Formats: sequence, C-alpha cells, structure tokens
Amino acid sequence: MTVAGYARSATVLCAAVLLAGCSGSTGGSAQPAPTTSDATRTPANAAVPKIDHPLDVSAYVSDPCRTVPASTLAPLGYTDPGQPHTAAAADTAAGPYCGWIIGAEGVSVQVGLLTGNRARGRGGLAGLYAGQAAGQVGFIGPAQPVAGYPAVYTGTRDRRAQGDCGLDVGIADDLVFSVAALGYQGAQDSCHVAETVATAVVGTLKGD
Repeated sequence: MTVAGYARSATVLCAAVLLAGCSGSTGGSAQPAPTTSDATRTPANAAVPKIDHPLDVSAYVSDPCRTVPASTLAPLGYTDPGQPHTAAAADTAAGPYCGWIIGAEGVSVQVGLLTGNRARGRGGLAGLYAGQAAGQVGFIGPAQPVAGYPAVYTGTRDRRAQGDCGLDVGIADDLVFSVAALGYQGAQDSCHVAETVATAVVGTLKGD
C-alpha cells in the first residue's frame, strides 16, 4: 500500500478509537465539537442495546489476524497474510488490530479489537455515543445488526460514498470491535466488505 493509503487507513481506524486519543496523519480535516442540536441527536446517555450474549476476544488479542478466516478473505481478494499490530504504540492505544491489503491497489481492510477503550472505561457502543457528544467521534450512523449483534457506521466523517466504510459492532456492554474497508468504489462495495468481514469475526468469536 502507498504511504497515502496507510494514512487513510490510520484515519478510519482512528475514527473508531478516538476515545483512546489516537493521533497521526489523516486524510481529512479535524471535526469541530458538536453543536447543541448534534449533541441532542446523539446524547452521551443515548440508549444502546444490552448485549445479552457477550463475546470473549481474549484468545485473539495477541494475534487479531486470526479473527478472519482465509475462506472469507480470499473471495474478497485478500490472499496475502494480514499484518498484526499488537505492540504498545499510538495506533494500538485502543487495542490490537490487523490489516490486510491487496497489492498496490490501495484497497485494504482492518479489524480492531478495542480492548484498550474498555480498559479506560470508554468501551462499548455507549462509549462511542459519549465520545460523539464530547466531540471526539465525528460520525455515527445506524447499521443493521451483524449476526445478531448491534452495529453502527463510524468515521471521523462519513466517507462511505467515497469508498471508505467503518463499522463498529457491539459484542459486550463495554466492548466493540471495528472493521474499516478502505479504497473501494463507493458505499455499496466498501460496506459490503466491512459487513462480510464483521460477520466472519462474530463467527470466529462464537466458535462457529
């Protein structure tokens, strides 16, 4: 992937992990604090579904690339091994993640296990809404549940039409995992990949 592609990847990943203070190069402008009307639409105490059957990610924290099987990745064009990011660093403050790329095409997908946000008391879908009300998360949009688990689209801003789709899935009251599909042709392509990968992650965590 090009340097620009990595920068865009960091942008979308940071959109899901701003609660941990993610920083670095971004492809867009910083988002201003929400107006009163914005905060009213997505208040810090916004009702979020309770997760009745939480999933455990502990077996995958040391190798988040194992969350998505090759049988899911190969049909999407990802045949090279994923690159895990687990060491303590600015881009892993919210938790470990894995990134896959397709050659030099600038197309990629990332999966993050946001255990760092949970450890800071900022985890779960409720943490995302609280972060948006505080001006830390720029965009949250409704999404269909993923394999029965509640989900939202996220980003520093809504870039789905530009081919970048961020999807966060609540798998415990205090934990989400994030998927970012980047460099696609539009919302349909990018969000299809994000949803496909997210469904595979849930299946892995459930032991399916």
